[in-house]
Amino acid sequence: MLDFSILFAAGLLSTLLILVLKPLLVRYALARPNARSSHKVPTPQGGGIAVVSAALLIALGTFVLFGLPSGPFQDFLIVAVASIILAVVGAIDDIRPLPAVLRLVLQMIAVAAVVLVSRAHVFPELVPFGVEAIILILAGTWFVNLVNFMDGLDWITVAEMVPVTAAIATLGPMAGLSIPMVFVAIALCGALIGFAPFNKPVARLFLGDVGSLSIGLLVGWLLLQLAGTGALAAAILLPLYYLMDATITLFRRLARGEKVWEAHRSHFYQKATDNGFSALAVSTHVFGLNIALAGLAAVTIFWSSLLVQIACLAIGVALVAWLLNRFAHPRPEISR
Repeated sequence: MLDFSILFAAGLLSTLLILVLKPLLVRYALARPNARSSHKVPTPQGGGIAVVSAALLIALGTFVLFGLPSGPFQDFLIVAVASIILAVVGAIDDIRPLPAVLRLVLQMIAVAAVVLVSRAHVFPELVPFGVEAIILILAGTWFVNLVNFMDGLDWITVAEMVPVTAAIATLGPMAGLSIPMVFVAIALCGALIGFAPFNKPVARLFLGDVGSLSIGLLVGWLLLQLAGTGALAAAILLPLYYLMDATITLFRRLARGEKVWEAHRSHFYQKATDNGFSALAVSTHVFGLNIALAGLAAVTIFWSSLLVQIACLAIGVALVAWLLNRFAHPRPEISR
């Protein structure tokens, strides 16, 4: 009942905040179509303010109500502040684009704070902590950015992050994830569900960088904590669609000598809409794939043998590769 209460409260607060903020967003934060856009008309952005605020406030309220120990509470506050910093950076960038280098530096500072406060050891026996921290900061910065890059289609972030956060909340306790982390996952899941009706195709509201960057940081923190319990395979499987789509696209653009920081329409989900898939069809495919990936993640948690981990990762990669290939080609009814 507590889990449902957190989910419901976060969803309700997210919805109410959107209703209050939307007139301001319409006036001051319109996203106009550009080379990256999938929308055709100016649409308000900044819904992420409501999503992140609802998630953090409901999680904070739960911790205060039930008396979270001072250590974990301080860690959460640091992560919350880092998320708010990224949200502010994203809000400014939504209204007046910031220099790419400045954005990157601020993102790395926020990610570094989260990595250092988490004290998670993903590869404790393979590399020294200092080296591991550098790797995790670089990986976390990439994850924050790829969540932002992938948030370019109606409902796609909902289709990705609702299953991911729900899976973390469900599977996390079985892997040894602490209860506070579970509450944060539930609160973020609920806040995204509250945002979903406004972002369904054709969207009346976008998350904006204010939402995608901070959501990327929060989900990255949760995945890092999950990996720190020993469930590394699960932590990789859950966001695998976003990881593969964004990373393959990045390397392809680098190989072509393109300026990777500029707007584009090279992601597989963007190609899908050019190939006859509707925004709803793309998001439905992504949602279904994520349910399958969550199932594979569950298998890796229940059966810890190395062979099972490798097999599940291989199946997950194959499933994502199949969907990417499907998105990269015209739908059969279109090609005939």
